[in-house]
Amino acid sequence: MVNLTEILEPIAAWFRSLGVPEPIVHWGHPAMMGIVIFVMGSFLGFSGWRGRLAEDKEVASKSRSDHRKLAPWMFLFMALGYTGGVLSLVMQHQPIFQSPHFWTGSILLLLLGINGAISLSKFGGNNPGLRALHAYLGSSALCLMLVHALLGLHLGISL
Repeated sequence: MVNLTEILEPIAAWFRSLGVPEPIVHWGHPAMMGIVIFVMGSFLGFSGWRGRLAEDKEVASKSRSDHRKLAPWMFLFMALGYTGGVLSLVMQHQPIFQSPHFWTGSILLLLLGINGAISLSKFGGNNPGLRALHAYLGSSALCLMLVHALLGLHLGISL
């Protein structure tokens, strides 16, 4: 089996050699990802649901447009944050796979990737069932992000 820690150790050692202060290594990932999850995530959830439920066509259209423009950026930031979080664990000589925070992050990226694929398929030709799945899968991902954040806070305090 491939040992991910061994693969990432040279990269972690290079970052360690930069002399990044320990509080940045320890709390940088949570601070940045907290912004992504709570600011971008709440805005995307709000704009997505407002796009579905608003009775004013102009408001609904703007909300859908805002959601469509920002969602790929959030996915990118989540993927980069995931990578940074894993690297942060390696830099701190902590096991990767033993953390529930790692597993919720992995599931989150998978859910967001599936949701993005649904969207990129144009909801299967504007299929109402896929539109509903997209909305509920996205909402489930947002709820999981809260659990993920709590697990991350617990992890950060325990290290």
